[in-house]
Amino acid sequence: MVAGDPPDSRAEDRSAYRAVTLFPLLVLLAGGIGYALAGPVSGGAGLITPLLGVIMFGMGLTLTLPDFALVVRRPLPVLLGVAAQYAVMPLVGLLVVTLLRLPDEIAAGVILVGCVPGGTASNVVAYLARADTALSVTMTSVSTLLSPLLTPLLTLWLVGERLPVDGWGMARTIVVIVLVPVVLGLLVRLLLPAVVRRVLPLMPWFSVLVICVVVALVVSLSADQLLEAGLLVAAAVVLHNLLGLSIGYAVGRVTGVGERSARTMAIEVGMQNSGLASGLAATFFTPVAALPGAVFSVWHNLSGAVLAGLFRRRDARQDG
Repeated sequence: MVAGDPPDSRAEDRSAYRAVTLFPLLVLLAGGIGYALAGPVSGGAGLITPLLGVIMFGMGLTLTLPDFALVVRRPLPVLLGVAAQYAVMPLVGLLVVTLLRLPDEIAAGVILVGCVPGGTASNVVAYLARADTALSVTMTSVSTLLSPLLTPLLTLWLVGERLPVDGWGMARTIVVIVLVPVVLGLLVRLLLPAVVRRVLPLMPWFSVLVICVVVALVVSLSADQLLEAGLLVAAAVVLHNLLGLSIGYAVGRVTGVGERSARTMAIEVGMQNSGLASGLAATFFTPVAALPGAVFSVWHNLSGAVLAGLFRRRDARQDG
C-alpha cells in the first residue's frame, strides 16, 4: 500500500490482511464443528449453493470496470495467466490422482478443484507477495467470468470416464451462483459507490464467514468418511497446490512477463476457488468428492501466506 492510497482503501487492505491470516484457523474450526455436529449441521446442506452465490456477489462488489481495462492495456500477461489457470491446474489434478491412484470420488473432487477459477483470496496474497495486484484482480475476474463455459467442459473431459458428469447442469448452476451474482455485485458498486465503499472493509470477513459455513456443511455431509480419507485427500491437495504454484511461476518466468507478473501467475494458478469446487462436487457428485475442496480452502491460504513471506524475504535480501 502506497502513501497516496485513500483511507478507505487502506482500511480495506488491513481488513483483508487480517482475514486472510486468520482464514485457515477459522476454516479448521468450521470443519471441526461440521465433523463434531454432523447430524444437525448436515440439515443445512441445501444452503450450500445459495451461500456460494452470496460469496460471488461479495466478489462482484469488490470489482470496478477499470479492473477489466488491463485486458486491453496488458493483454499478454492476462491471457497467459488465464490460459495457465485453465490448463495447468486441471492437468496437474489429473496427474496427482493418477500418481496417488485415488478412488473415483476423491479423484473427481481433486480434478474439479483444478477446473474452477482462481480464488478471491489470491488478490490479497498477491498484495502481500509484492506481486502485481491489479493483474491478480483482473485474472481472477476473467477466469471467473469464463468459468460457466470452461469448468463444465474441463470436468466433463477429465472426470467423465470416472463418474457421470451433467455438463449442462453444471454450466447452468455456475451461471446462477457465479456469473449472475458477480455481475449484480458489479452493478451495485456502479450504482451505489458511496454505500459500497463503506462496507468494503467488512467484505473479507463476510466472505470468510460464509466460506466457513460452506466448509462446515461440506464436512458434515462426509463426516463418516473423513477419518478414512483425510490423509489421502490432504496429500493430494498439498501436491496439487504446490505444483500449481511452481508451474505458474515458471510459466511467468519463461514467457518473460517480469518478476511481479510471474509471482502473480504463481498465486493465481495455485490458489483456486475451492469453495465453489466443494459446492459443485457436493451437488453433482458426492459428499466425499467435496472433501478436496474443503481441505484446499485451508491449505492454499497457508501455502499462499508462506509464499508471500518468501518473496518478501527475497526482496529484503536484494534491497540489502
